[in-house]
Amino acid sequence: MRRRLWIALLGLTITHHGLAETPEEKGLAIAIEAERRDSGWSDSAADMKMALRNRQGEVSERAIRIRALEVQGDGDKSLTIFDQPADVKGTAFLSYTHATRPDDQWLYLPALKRVKRIASANKSGPFMGSEFAYEDISSQEVEKYRYIYLRDETIGDEAAFVVKRIPQYKHSGYTKQIVWIDQQHYRVRRVEYYDRKSAHLKTLTLTEYKQFLDQYWRALQMDMVNHQNGKSTTLLWSNYRFREGLTERDFDRNSLKRAR
Repeated sequence: MRRRLWIALLGLTITHHGLAETPEEKGLAIAIEAERRDSGWSDSAADMKMALRNRQGEVSERAIRIRALEVQGDGDKSLTIFDQPADVKGTAFLSYTHATRPDDQWLYLPALKRVKRIASANKSGPFMGSEFAYEDISSQEVEKYRYIYLRDETIGDEAAFVVKRIPQYKHSGYTKQIVWIDQQHYRVRRVEYYDRKSAHLKTLTLTEYKQFLDQYWRALQMDMVNHQNGKSTTLLWSNYRFREGLTERDFDRNSLKRAR
């Protein structure tokens, strides 16, 4: 974990044993603990099916492979490769997430044989026609948000913390997000997204969690519903592997063109 987060956690621990925590302190402590529990996985790879549903319920599907690299002292790196259908085959998306500065993201378009940089101002745009925005698929570093604990609540059959997080980075498409985090494993169970007019835009539900390496939990199904346009996107994850020996070279810009 980054040193500044340990310092913050130490300060919150002292506060917890002294004066009562404020909602802001408790919200930050929950976010730090969730990150701590998901640190140390090194690298991962997985397969994914993306199902896009329009307002009429018609479905189109895409087959995708994901690789990720944990970066100490900064955000994670990820490479997303599209295998199907034919019109997007070979398309690849590279993301370098950062904690306190704008993310770096690039898209390789095989039809044009060129790499396109995603501008910071476009992070709120839809990713490959889905209801996930570019900023949704980046790793969610603690420093990217300001946190406010709201309440305890039951979600499904689990006790959960409900926390409001407010983006602190430029060009976010959201004024706030309301996040449900289960109290036993600190897994995100649901996220409500509010647009720049503070209207409820989308809801993400994460289910079918599975534990890997006796520590790391991953949701095998993610459902994003857009309440304003009637569309939705489902991500189905499978074949997770960890500590495959991936390196920085597997995530350089040339890896976009090498992706197969």
